[in-house]
Amino acid sequence: MRMLAFAGVAGVAPLLFIGGPDWASGPFYRSVWNLGHIGLFALLTFGLKPWQWLAGWRLWVATTAAVLMLGILIELLQSGTDRQADWHDILRNLLGVWLVFAWRPVFSRDTGADARSWLLPVVTAMLLLFELGTTSAVAARQWQVNHQLPLLYDFRHENTAPFWSGNLAPSPRFTSNHPQSLKIELGTETYSGVSLDNLPADWRDYRQLTIMLFNPTQEPLTLTLRINDVAHDRGDNAYGDRFNTRLVLAPGANTFTINLDDVSNAPASRTMDMANVRRLGLFAVRLPAPRNVYLSDLELN
Repeated sequence: MRMLAFAGVAGVAPLLFIGGPDWASGPFYRSVWNLGHIGLFALLTFGLKPWQWLAGWRLWVATTAAVLMLGILIELLQSGTDRQADWHDILRNLLGVWLVFAWRPVFSRDTGADARSWLLPVVTAMLLLFELGTTSAVAARQWQVNHQLPLLYDFRHENTAPFWSGNLAPSPRFTSNHPQSLKIELGTETYSGVSLDNLPADWRDYRQLTIMLFNPTQEPLTLTLRINDVAHDRGDNAYGDRFNTRLVLAPGANTFTINLDDVSNAPASRTMDMANVRRLGLFAVRLPAPRNVYLSDLELN
């Protein structure tokens, strides 16, 4: 069993740096992959058997400190590759170790007469269930995302963080077909805007994109709409390799209809993969003063 544990470590450890999700991968793939940290460090602990040299609280403290430092080193090394550092992975590493420490006595002797001996197994099991529950929640959310078409975003969400990046929040103002809109706050930096990073990817059965925006001021506002696929994200992100168009917002409500054939044919040297659309962005360039705009609809038809 010990040799099998080391074989598992040898097979899994390279995956910390080679293969797996990158910054363009979807949330569910990343969440499932991250669970591998728990299994890897559980195998490593079982293979090394540090209880041969330490016992009691010294075993827990010394091993936790060693794994903590190793986890920090791994994340720093990963940040130098095309992988994104995730400091939550350090907790997953520790959980793999703690699970072995907590459950080894359960399987090696009778613990039924001593309720205290079940404290650590129960706590570590709850931590594991939390991690599994988080992944399950991501799976449920991504199922919803992939089945909400023709809507690209469900405006009923109160938390935009799992879907959007940028400075925006739900608002009851200037709604259209949904219970709320999204208030987008634009600043004066060179590029200011938002990006829908978690959206339905397969646009092949649709012909048009409809965007409804409300400009609450009397001054026109020019935004840029950008759309790209996964290949663009994993390439050099060239301007000519994605769809870009200007949207000029008059005061009040504005509806824009984008032909998806134009989106598909936008890259200069290829056809955009409309089965794997990855990102939609709205941004302004060098605004002289901060502005607000409200997004009230975003759907395919």
